[in-house]
Amino acid sequence: MSRKDSTASGVLKRYLLDCTYVSYQMNSAEAGVIEHKAYARVGLLGNPSDVYFGKTISFSLGNFWASVKLEPSHNLVIKPHPTHDLVEFNSLDHLVSRLQSEGYYGGVRLLMAICKVFYKHCKENEINLQQGNFTLSYDTNIPRQTGLSGSSAIVCAALSCLLDFYKVRHLIKVEVRPNLILNAEKELGIVAGLQDRVAQVYGGLVHMDFSKENMDKLGHGIYTPMDISLLPPLHLIYAENPSDSGKVHSTVRQRWLNGDEFIISSMAEVANIAAEGQNVILEKNYQKLAELMNCNFDLRRSMFGDECLGDLNIEMVEVARRVGAASKFTGSGGAVVAFCPDGPSQVKLLEDACQKAGFIIQPIQLVPSCLNEVDLQTLSESN
Repeated sequence: MSRKDSTASGVLKRYLLDCTYVSYQMNSAEAGVIEHKAYARVGLLGNPSDVYFGKTISFSLGNFWASVKLEPSHNLVIKPHPTHDLVEFNSLDHLVSRLQSEGYYGGVRLLMAICKVFYKHCKENEINLQQGNFTLSYDTNIPRQTGLSGSSAIVCAALSCLLDFYKVRHLIKVEVRPNLILNAEKELGIVAGLQDRVAQVYGGLVHMDFSKENMDKLGHGIYTPMDISLLPPLHLIYAENPSDSGKVHSTVRQRWLNGDEFIISSMAEVANIAAEGQNVILEKNYQKLAELMNCNFDLRRSMFGDECLGDLNIEMVEVARRVGAASKFTGSGGAVVAFCPDGPSQVKLLEDACQKAGFIIQPIQLVPSCLNEVDLQTLSESN
């Protein structure tokens, strides 16, 4: 071996020794397979004020989820999904059709990003990680481009696997984990707020306060789990082909940064909806809940404009409202959460209207909080 080769080998060796997730083989008998789910998310009230120091209420959507499996292995392997990370095609037409429906990116980059962010966080906070490699794989049934937080669900599930594999769940506070998930997505240029990640880390129904004081002082918001059984029956509406979403880039963020009084006051109103909604839900005042849902969307529409929201997205809201149901986006568009305050007869009208309009509608399945005893311990210690 030449001196040059020897030097290069030494540099590589030092890098591998320093990098936690490229280390020696772990016997699979010493650590078993770890698998976690993270559910899709519905923003019920207050969105999109989470990125404007506002307040929101969100909950886990049991209808759809992402799962990540971690298996001890000789080398660290990020396993491509056979559908979402497809790199072999029958023809050029097949490739183009796949890109049009699924986009350019699958979940591999998300898994790699959270590994990097997790490793960096542990190193910066002097959290020692055991040696050992693993294979990460994922699956998801969350419909694409529906505003249900499919990407962050994959990252959230992967983070849970890493916490358990390295046995550091008790060392990384629950409140901090949404920041790690968001940072991983920022690595990839994904622009988003903390709301979705909080909902997926905590599970169940959560009220979130992102006031500037809290964010500056704590680095995260104040997150209050609520009893998800307080919610009335809700429905999810989405389009099978959501390609006709808004095509116009929003200027709301820049206007807010520029001190636009209309945007600032409107966003404050949106946040107040979530603040009021917390009491409304606790009191089971469902008629008022319907009013708040409608008001939330109307404020969003007045700020962003119809061109930005997109005709298809607006029609999903309107099809529900035409039968008297309350409706609003679950996120930034692509799907709608609807509530029929008048009961089963109104639900039937909504189902018929959605079928006629070509939308998919299904009852929302609620899931309880996913926090375990260790997670709850980290919460009690931080409060």
